Amino acid sequence: MAGSNFGGSDEGFFSEINITPLVDVVLVLLIIFMITAPVIYQSAIKVQLPKTKTGEGQQKSPFQFSIDKSGDLHLGEETVKDWGSLPERIAKLGAGKDLTQETASISADQTAQHGQVMKLIDLLRQSGITRFALNVESSSPAK
Repeated sequence: MAGSNFGGSDEGFFSEINITPLVDVVLVLLIIFMITAPVIYQSAIKVQLPKTKTGEGQQKSPFQFSIDKSGDLHLGEETVKDWGSLPERIAKLGAGKDLTQETASISADQTAQHGQVMKLIDLLRQSGITRFALNVESSSPAK
């Protein structure tokens, strides 16, 4: 008989694929990516936040703005070349939302000019966003 065991019994055959090692490897990779993803995301735009003793954690918002030490403005991961186009971009991003209830999160490098931060806040107010969170790095010791 073709394909039959010479002894006549199926006792010696192992016909299933053992996927336990595959699942183990996939779970280890998943854990590694979960740990490294926030580090990669936060270091995408180099901003050295000012250190304070009374600062709170960073706000999560769809309106994440950064001003780096060279004065470049970023909306999320994208660099904004023309500051004048910012109200239109905010209107597209906030379509269907009540912008007065949204909070804009601003991360400005500690060497960024105060005037640039104020210019951003002014443009955000013109766009309808009136709530802001200025991100800082807490220098207080962990409790």
